[in-house]
Amino acid sequence: MLLHIVARGRIGRGPESELVDRYLKRIGWPTRITELPDTGGKMPALDPATRIVMLDETGEMLGSRDFAGRLETWRDGGVRETRFLIGAADGFDDAQRKQADLLLSFGRATWPHLLARAMLAEQLWRATSILANHPYHREG
Repeated sequence: MLLHIVARGRIGRGPESELVDRYLKRIGWPTRITELPDTGGKMPALDPATRIVMLDETGEMLGSRDFAGRLETWRDGGVRETRFLIGAADGFDDAQRKQADLLLSFGRATWPHLLARAMLAEQLWRATSILANHPYHREG
């Protein structure tokens, strides 16, 4: 299953970009990042077997094992792509939120977009490592 991050704004070069790259390179699943301008831009075409996850402050706060379980269920159910959307500064409106299969929150704090992207990359690495029984994740 493809893990596809679609983010508003450009990350450029810097420590945040290096951190995102570091985690995504560790993932054994196919990954892709698409950057769109803050407004406009063309969203990549959607395959019908795609799940949409929006990072949103109103979303569910899933633990790492629960997040991994959700990815596992989708993967094993034939989902070909899970697309993670990181919105512009004002986030998503209610109509956009209704299109999501999952609203995901990294807590009630507000995070800079570049840091949210790095946090998502790390959680994707953690989730795939959990599913592969890799010792990276420790709990308890």
